[in-house]
Amino acid sequence: MYSRSRWCVPVLVAAWSGLVASAEPPRALGRAPDGSPAAREALALCVQPGGDPARWKRGVALAEQAIEAHDADATAHFAVFCNLGKQADAAGVSMTGMLAVRRLRREIDRTLALAPDWDDALVAKGSFLMQLPRMLGGDAAEGERLLRRVLTRDPDFHEAHFELARGLAANGRRADARVAAERAVALADRAHDADVAERARKLLRELGD
Repeated sequence: MYSRSRWCVPVLVAAWSGLVASAEPPRALGRAPDGSPAAREALALCVQPGGDPARWKRGVALAEQAIEAHDADATAHFAVFCNLGKQADAAGVSMTGMLAVRRLRREIDRTLALAPDWDDALVAKGSFLMQLPRMLGGDAAEGERLLRRVLTRDPDFHEAHFELARGLAANGRRADARVAAERAVALADRAHDADVAERARKLLRELGD
């Protein structure tokens, strides 16, 4: 059974950070709004493959410096969301309380206030809202709306299909989740994105027949 009740806060943080990290680096960086060199470096540090807490710590620091210099830097705010989520995941429970949730929400909201049409950020917030329990501010309907908005504009965005599938599965909509996951597999295979394809196949196995 795959339901939202299985998600605890530490796993949620891992999911949110993994969302941005799983995006293909050329896409996440290439489609980012113009930002300062520090902001773009911070985002690049986050989307690099592999786990490196020191790198994420530097990413947060660079992004915060960029925000201090220019608060209207959407790339910097998104880089905080990404790197901070990975830091929290690596640190475990000690960093995954309400303060972490609020900070992540604040940074993704600020990102979209500055860059409302940035698809990567919309997918990030959509997944965030679908995975987050309602008692912590989750909103599955709004999260789904954001993800489908992106897919209306970019039907081949395989990461968005996968995040939609995860969100639907977490909210008990198994049949709809299976359709989205199958689409994610097909598009990820076509894009030669083995990571997303495998995670989508794993989700399909969890969903069963």
